[in-house]
Amino acid sequence: MGLIFSYRYFSLLALAICAALLPGCSIVPEKPVSTFKGPLVWPPPPEQPRFVYETILRSPADVAEPELEKDRWIRQLSGVASPSDRPVFEKAAAIAARQGRIYVTDTSTETIVVFDVPRRRVFRFGKRAPNSLAKPSGIALDDQSNVYVADAKRRQIMVFDSHGLFLRVIGGPEDLERPTGVAVSRDGTRIYAVDRSDNESNNHRVVIYDKDGARLRIIGTRGSGDGQFNVPLQATVDGEGRLYVLDSGNFRVQAFDREGNFIRAFVRPGVYPGNLARPRGIAVDPDGNVYVTDASFNNFQVFQPDGQLLLAVGEGSGASNPGRYGLLSGIAVDETGRVYVVDQLFNKVEVFRRANELETR
Repeated sequence: MGLIFSYRYFSLLALAICAALLPGCSIVPEKPVSTFKGPLVWPPPPEQPRFVYETILRSPADVAEPELEKDRWIRQLSGVASPSDRPVFEKAAAIAARQGRIYVTDTSTETIVVFDVPRRRVFRFGKRAPNSLAKPSGIALDDQSNVYVADAKRRQIMVFDSHGLFLRVIGGPEDLERPTGVAVSRDGTRIYAVDRSDNESNNHRVVIYDKDGARLRIIGTRGSGDGQFNVPLQATVDGEGRLYVLDSGNFRVQAFDREGNFIRAFVRPGVYPGNLARPRGIAVDPDGNVYVTDASFNNFQVFQPDGQLLLAVGEGSGASNPGRYGLLSGIAVDETGRVYVVDQLFNKVEVFRRANELETR
């Protein structure tokens, strides 16, 4: 009892000294205490849950070693926030993830931010001249964890290794007008550059390259027919080599085979589940299901490969809580089935895992 009293007395004394001698000194809470009472599983009960909210990524503190109690107490007492608590991106856009590394394009700082979870660190790359990034808009990974970045300003696909060391460029202004997305086959032998171009151009298309950067084929032109595009934004490749393109201006997803031959289109504009209003990102999971974020609904919807809706996760909100979003952007699914979704307004990446993982642990 005496020990507890002494600790409390010392704490109050320290606070009094801080208030008397340092008028600007204030106690900064470690993190806002969430009062969110909503569900952390989707779909909510009584249905069988399929996804569980796992965590949030926005600063080095989210992957760092736990802070010692005494260090946290000193930081709170001094009123100085730890640098590791501050968001590491300013305008996150696209995202890719593999083997515990999460790569986020930051169009404001013109870099790629990497959350390296196994090593508990955060780093960034893309600022080393002459191969610095100018407007990283899309990102993809192959099975060797090479990083492919669509740079809308350089009008190229920049390729880096998993640590951010530059390897080569693919394409250029002679092929690409405004690449906003990129997808790659698992073996890295097919690279698909999504050329959103300009509103006045008819070159809304996908350009296919081989692993050495040789152009193989161009898919599409501007239009609404099968194999045509209107403001394509992003793309992804499934385990069978099928290409899925987010054809945002036509409010749909189009599927192609490895060589770029049209297979099917699905989803249509509307305000109901299974429709699209402002699609922003696309990904595919290990089972071939397709995930699409929508910045109007502020959710991500999961479709079977044939376009049948499975479920939707999230909704719009004025407060940042799990599954509550202000402006959704990119999405990724890693080899474990974890889902990573980017919210630009609340400056966060949220992580979900499959509910059945909990049953096997």
